[in-house]
Amino acid sequence: MTDRIALMNMRFEGRHGVLPVEQVEPQSFEVDAELFLDLRPAGSTDDIARTADYRQVFDICREIVEGPSFRLIESVAEAIAVRLLATFASFGVDEVVVRVRKPAVLLPGLLDGASVEIRRSQADLARR
Repeated sequence: MTDRIALMNMRFEGRHGVLPVEQVEPQSFEVDAELFLDLRPAGSTDDIARTADYRQVFDICREIVEGPSFRLIESVAEAIAVRLLATFASFGVDEVVVRVRKPAVLLPGLLDGASVEIRRSQADLARR
């Protein structure tokens, strides 16, 4: 599928990390979410009920990042991907790409941040 809905560089505060201080003190996280689906039904009818509403995508990402703590950003990305696939399966979302960035990484050196990118599909959900 070549059609996609993409929300880029969403910013939220969360408490994720391996270090105890990261589980207590909020820090910034950035999220990109791409949903792959056929956009023709919505595009030809101009009807939001025929597509994945990106307001819901935003709310799901915010709920997960701002919700209970994870130790790994890999787990944050996985939770977002699974929830997006489950929520939007009825709209034909067959695949998602999720990127999670942690700009302020507690490491003994200079870097712009750490990130993960995962790609998950409905077939991946079925294998769980």
